Amino acid sequence: MQTLKNDLILRVLRGEITERKPVWLMRQAGRILPEYRAVREKLSGFIELATTPELAAEVTIQPVDLLGVDAAIIFSDILVVPEAMGLPYEMVEQRGPRFPKIVTNSQDLAQVRVANPEEDLAYVLEAIRLTKQGLQGRVPLIGFAGAPWTIFAYMTEGQGSKTFSKAKAVLYNQPELAHELLQRITDSTIAYLKAQIKAGADLVQLFDSWAGILSPEAYRTFALPYIRQIAEAVQEAPMIVFAKGAFFARVELGQLPCAAIGLDWTMDAHESRLLIGPEKVLQGNLDPCVLYGDYAFIRKRTREMLQKFGPKHIVNLGHGLYPDIDPDKVRCFIDTVKEYQLQEA
Repeated sequence: MQTLKNDLILRVLRGEITERKPVWLMRQAGRILPEYRAVREKLSGFIELATTPELAAEVTIQPVDLLGVDAAIIFSDILVVPEAMGLPYEMVEQRGPRFPKIVTNSQDLAQVRVANPEEDLAYVLEAIRLTKQGLQGRVPLIGFAGAPWTIFAYMTEGQGSKTFSKAKAVLYNQPELAHELLQRITDSTIAYLKAQIKAGADLVQLFDSWAGILSPEAYRTFALPYIRQIAEAVQEAPMIVFAKGAFFARVELGQLPCAAIGLDWTMDAHESRLLIGPEKVLQGNLDPCVLYGDYAFIRKRTREMLQKFGPKHIVNLGHGLYPDIDPDKVRCFIDTVKEYQLQEA
């Protein structure tokens, strides 16, 4: 097994004291980098890039070289799982994903299978293997998947939505169908994350991007039990659970058998620590829009965040990078984190 030159994030996840805090960014492999855009312009679109292992590996490694982050995250998409389950998607430029077919009844559900990652998602696993070779042990590699509720939302709504009212209607009107689909997504996700770890991912993150549009009661019924299943089943590598908008579920998130909880920018560091408890590592949570500010403002706000969190902290934004953020502003954020010594916390 390859020895990592920079294992900061893994040491923090193990509860060790480190010389500084690790930093990586959601959507770091992407549109803010001209080098990424140069690769993308040669192709038909996002899906071709994500399904071409050599190119996916190349753009995964770019932010390690160009931004100096402490971890790489495999370039892919959460929606490869529903596609592997029999529901292909399209990526519409400027509008996002769209599913030509959705699940609305038991007949639709009968067409949905539990994914076999070695067959259905072999291109992601190959991208992970190639990325590990290319990284040469410089930093750890993060694998990821979407949480069951978020995947369910796309499979029943058919596209992104401000309300996901169609998806929520299925929860309330057809709860048995909803639980059956959520279980198939959960089984697929467990197999997929295990396969990513076997292929070389050093840690994994579960993204519940649409957690915040459910009521607390609905989240406890249709989301948390399935996240718990995944966390209990995937113990081969550390797991981070990031449930955007689920401020109401921080106590329950803190009770999950995972290593870390990701926080969005609306979740106060001190309050989150009290609710989640002293054992879990916290990840986050600078508002990405801070990076539109000038350099002095970015440094000030970053240092304030570092002080609020104290130890047991992986530095990140509270959501993914926006495509029009200046890469030099991102470097300013990362450099400020690296200059900050833990003795100051």
